[in-house]
Amino acid sequence: MSESKKKMSFGKELIVNNPVFGLYLGICSTLGITTALDNAIGMGMAVIVILVLSNVVISLIAKITPDEIHIPVYIVIIATLVTIVELLMQAYMPTLFSTLGAFVDLIVVNCIILGRAEAYACNHNVAESARDGFMMGLAYTCSLLAMSIIRQILGTGVLSMSNPFTQATIFSLRLIPDAYTIPVFTSQTGAFLTFAVLAAVVATIKNKDADKEEAAAKAAKMEAAKKAAAAKGAKA
Repeated sequence: MSESKKKMSFGKELIVNNPVFGLYLGICSTLGITTALDNAIGMGMAVIVILVLSNVVISLIAKITPDEIHIPVYIVIIATLVTIVELLMQAYMPTLFSTLGAFVDLIVVNCIILGRAEAYACNHNVAESARDGFMMGLAYTCSLLAMSIIRQILGTGVLSMSNPFTQATIFSLRLIPDAYTIPVFTSQTGAFLTFAVLAAVVATIKNKDADKEEAAAKAAKMEAAKKAAAAKGAKA
């Protein structure tokens, strides 16, 4: 791990390594369910749980899983965890489960989960794999929250949240008068527009960081060259 990654702050890690806006993974569910804050929180929590547990299990069995069948094994593990989470949501959060619909099932083939299993969990210990799953899941959840907050406020003028177990309203705030809302943001067109803007912001941040690292590397090389030249002149 490079020094820059070691010093990366928690918030910057969520932005730079964001699976949705930085790596363009899990876009389907991001565009589909981010019409309300409740949906984003429900899907985000489900993905965090499945990511952490799947990474842990895959890390534990990686050494005894033959290379020829490791992908099918990972899919079976992820599918089992998704089924468990799906049944729990159906039993205790039926309204949320009904709203999310097929997107809960699609977690099985979510590129973020299978990608972290293949690229990270199978090559690292349990603790590191659990942390990676949590960070990726949290970054995904933050992406959903950002998308849903923007779309809900601009599309309806209201930011609200309900208890997923009782459906009781936790808060409901009207931030934009109804006459000034932009209903297109509640549609898929609004989803693509919101995604494009947020992805551009993340890309700008990443490019600026890359430019800073490149400039620092050049400065370090120039400094090393000056020291080498000075040392050579002193010997002469």
